[in-house]
Formats: sequence, C-alpha cells, structure tokens
Amino acid sequence: MASPFDLVVLGAGSGGLAAAKRAASYGAKVAIVEGDRVGGTCVIRGCVPKKLLVYGSGFRHSLSDAASYGWEVGPARCDASVLLANVAAEVDRLDQLHRDLLAKAGVTLIRGWGRFVDAHTVEVTSALSGGAEGTAPGGAEPGSTAQQLIGERILIAVGGRPKRPAIPGAELGWVSDDLFLQRQLPSTVVIVGAGFIACEFACILNGLGVAVTQLVRGDHLLRGFDRELSAAVQEAMQAEGIEIRFAHSPAAISGKPGDLTLTTQSGEQLDCGAVILATGRRPFLAGLDLEAAGVAIEGHRIPVNPDQVTNVPHIYAVGDVTDRINLTPVAVDEGRAFADTVYGNKPRRVNHQLVASAVFSDPELASVGLSEEEAIERYGEEAIRIHRARFRPMALALPKRGPRVLLKLVVETSSDKVLGCHMVGDHAAEIIQMAAIAIGMGATKADFDRTMALHPTVAEEFVTMPG
Repeated sequence: MASPFDLVVLGAGSGGLAAAKRAASYGAKVAIVEGDRVGGTCVIRGCVPKKLLVYGSGFRHSLSDAASYGWEVGPARCDASVLLANVAAEVDRLDQLHRDLLAKAGVTLIRGWGRFVDAHTVEVTSALSGGAEGTAPGGAEPGSTAQQLIGERILIAVGGRPKRPAIPGAELGWVSDDLFLQRQLPSTVVIVGAGFIACEFACILNGLGVAVTQLVRGDHLLRGFDRELSAAVQEAMQAEGIEIRFAHSPAAISGKPGDLTLTTQSGEQLDCGAVILATGRRPFLAGLDLEAAGVAIEGHRIPVNPDQVTNVPHIYAVGDVTDRINLTPVAVDEGRAFADTVYGNKPRRVNHQLVASAVFSDPELASVGLSEEEAIERYGEEAIRIHRARFRPMALALPKRGPRVLLKLVVETSSDKVLGCHMVGDHAAEIIQMAAIAIGMGATKADFDRTMALHPTVAEEFVTMPG
C-alpha cells in the first residue's frame, strides 16, 4: 500500500536535505528517498573529502618551509593510504550524522532509488551498495520489493553525476568520484580537463607526490573565471611541476587498471597509472521516469521558474539537476527557499545574481561579482577601471619562494561601484567570503578606501590599493 506524505523528496544531497528538514520544521510530513549514502555529492564525493585532501597535500609546503623558521624537520613522506583511509572514515561519520539529523527533524528516510509512477506517486526499489557514479533505479537487487509513496508535492533534488567523453576505453578512466574510493595512489596520472575539478585534483595529487600531466582542450585553464586570475593559477601550477598541455584532447584509453595508455587526438601516447576524466557533470536524470509525471526536460536539465517549480505545479526541483549554478550553498538556499515559501508562509526567492565561488587549487582562487572580461562586455572597456596588487605574502618572505598573491578589484568608473572582487593566494576563499558581503551591499571603491587596514595581513591590500 502506498504511503501518503505532504512532501516526497528525491535525493538526500545538500538541496534535498535542506528542503526536507526545513519543511518538516513547519509541520509537514516528509519522506526523503536516497539510494546512496546520505549527504550527496558535497559530503560523500565532493567538497568535503576534496578539501580534506587539499589540507593533506598542503603539508608538503609547510614541512619544506619549516626550516626557514628554525624548525628541524627530517625527511618527510606522505603515506597516501593513511590519508585516504582517514578521509573515508570522516565521510562515513558524516553520512551517519546526516541520517541522525533527518531522524531528529522527523523526516522519514527511505533507502532506495525512486522513479515516478504518475505525477503524485513515486516507486522506490532497493538500493545496491553505492557505486562511485551512482546506480540508477533500474539497478535494484533481484527479488527486492518496491515501495510506493504518494506525495502531495514532490521535490526532485537528485543532483548531478560526472560524464565521460565518448572515446574508446573511457570506462578505464576514473571520474572524480572514483578518486575517493582509492586506497593507494598511482605514481603517475593524466588528468583530462581544464575546469576547477581538474585543477584541484592536479594540485592535490601533485602535492601528494604523484607526477601529473594535465590535458586541456583549449588555450587556458578555468574558463568562466577572470583570465588574469586563471593565468596566475596556471603559472603557479607549472612552477610546482604540473605539466599542462594545451590544445590536447584524448582519443582513446587502453591497457588495464594501474597500467594505462592515453592516446591523444594527435597520436601521442602517454603511459600512466591512472587517467582522471574531469570533463564535466550532468544532471542525474537516469531512471527517474520523468515522462510518467509529465515533467518537462530541457536538454539534460529540468527547467524551473524562480520558485523552483517545474512545468507540473506540484513538482519542484532544486540544485544541480536544474543546472543553473551548481554549488552546494546555492542548492541549500534553493531547498530552504522552497520550504519557506510552500510550508512556512514566508515566500522568498533565491538571488542567483551574486554568488561567490572558489577553486581550491594551489594557490587558491576565489571570486565574487564580475570578472574583468565580463565587466568589459557589459559596460565597455572605457567604463571600468582595474585596481590590482601582486606581491609575495609575508608567510613566504623567509622561505623566499612563490607564488605571489594577486588581489583585484573591478570598478565601474561612473558610479565608483565595485563590480568584482578577486584573489589568488592562500585563504582566498575565506577573504572573498567576507568581501562578498560588501559587494552585495553595493560597496564603492571609496568605501573600501575608508576601511581601516588590519596590518600586517594579505587582505589589507584590498583597502589600501591606490585610488
């Protein structure tokens, strides 16, 4: 017999969890359906484990710089198996934590994969043990029974999955999810891609002692970010020994796990222990049977209006499945805005216009607002001015090494309004998070100039740049 709920949420990732708990706090009877561990991409195979690996790889610099500060440190090596095991254990802890938080909030967790039977009914089949790229609903265990849920409203929050390029042997490569399943690291890797995932993993693995070659189809890294900042990251990555080959694309992968050969489209063959295919992500629509509910698809995504509503009035979607701004805090806010509007009598919409973002490469990059290129396109080159500072941070004065930090403000000349605030360097994301408040309030360059500097810091350069 089908179980009735006020809200059925498909997917226990960041957006789904936020919506389910907020809706339940308003008194709604909520079920959340998940066939993998609880927490979604961010907690299980994204932001959290990746940042822990970033911290782990960063000790290479700390140990090498220690001597210049008087610390005697003997020869050091990283046992990657210990790091990987500890990260996996932390992910397990967070999975259980999120389960406990759902129970505390009064949300019913249904284990399995959901698919639409009709516009109000979801059928859930038993989940296989979670794989790296997820298993679609059709992968239920033989002999498992299906449970049906009836929802007055249904929220789709199933997120996205990595996509592989259509080349022979693509199944031999790892996608980003697979790295978190490893217990050892190979000595050499080839990373395919130029985006933030590719650059972050290149820096992580390089920091852990893996020889990294990165293949980039275009002529620069980090498309969509300010070009000057991406060039600064590229310069530092190459200085650390990462080999970046532009205008290179994969044609095929051959061999066996641990002993692979990647053949490029120009015919060059690169031998390596692993290939990481960081070639983008796509909404995870497989097996949902959206057509049974009449939910429209646009390309590979579910389109929604500003209130997260699909073309079916009682079916909503949030997060990466809508393929708007695919960031965890955005999905969380979309989920909470949905619940506030529908169940809390507090209607509100998410502001997608000003969203800070970061790349946890080495060095770190963070931005909020318009890049220089975007500002020129929108206002014209004569209508903006650029303020920048680039220097060696004090932390590296004694080790006498790079990279230099880069701080940059993009300002509209006529209004003096700061259109964009950008940084490459240690703790860039922490600093830009605070700058985002000022940018969101419409701060001008004069407002920055009036702010007293906190000395000696890197961030003070944002308020001491010559006018």
